[in-house]
Amino acid sequence: MAGMNDHPRFLRFALRPLAALLLVGAPLGASSPPARPLSSADIVAAAPADAWVAVPPEDLLVVDLEGGRQVVIALAPGFAPVHVANIRRLARSSWFAGITVNRVQDNYVVQWGDATEKKPLPEGIVASPPAEYARALKELGFRAMPYRDAYAERVGHAGGWPVASDGTLAWLPHCYGMVGVGRNLAPDTGTGAELYAVIGHGPRHLDRNIALVGRVLSGMEALSALPRGTEALGFYKEGTPRPAIVAAHIAADMPAAERPAFELMRADSRSFADWLTARANRKDDFFIRPAGALDICNALPPVRATLRK
Repeated sequence: MAGMNDHPRFLRFALRPLAALLLVGAPLGASSPPARPLSSADIVAAAPADAWVAVPPEDLLVVDLEGGRQVVIALAPGFAPVHVANIRRLARSSWFAGITVNRVQDNYVVQWGDATEKKPLPEGIVASPPAEYARALKELGFRAMPYRDAYAERVGHAGGWPVASDGTLAWLPHCYGMVGVGRNLAPDTGTGAELYAVIGHGPRHLDRNIALVGRVLSGMEALSALPRGTEALGFYKEGTPRPAIVAAHIAADMPAAERPAFELMRADSRSFADWLTARANRKDDFFIRPAGALDICNALPPVRATLRK
């Protein structure tokens, strides 16, 4: 005869207190807060070394302003090769030394060049470059974003640059920090002796109308904080002191100990894909309703300064 402790009915009732204890304990594990979604800043900070690509020193224009301020611009020879070649030659000829910032228009651009328009250009400058406003898309390795754009059929990235496209041609968009070549009325295309940087909301209506030659990687505060011009279009009034450019160098020509170095996040990396998703779908504690979309000018590839080599 089976003992009482072996009776199935007894076992069923005897296990009830244990089940109750397990149920009481269950919420303890279930109540653990879910892992916090990574922010775009978290993703940048955790990106592995292979998610970054160094900007070649030959493609860095280092501009020294009066007062010890410095601006570093990544040049874009893949989009405007002739204009960039001119800029390199101007820098290597010390032509930029002594020119001034002549225009600071609020929420628009900072523009610098020879205010007299009489300073001779160095030998070898192409006086009439081609209109390097767009190039073939198929050669770029373009990676499109899945978000709509007001100015282009598609937008995305290629080779560390923000890119807009109509499906056949591709061009750099006028976003905050982008650098372009001042010009007169067409057919003039500018030589690169007069440059500007966007310091406000991206004036995308300028896309494909001016040669964009680069992007400010460091020192934007030195440009955006300059006194605004009081004349039409933000030009400085005649006789008003103008911020001077002390020197400009191509980083490859600088001593290694003084040469700035930067890396851009690779557009083909997993970190960059995660970064774009986080930027479009912000889940930080502050946000109530993520946008679910991303403007190309809010998606400039992350940049970081690195140790000099």
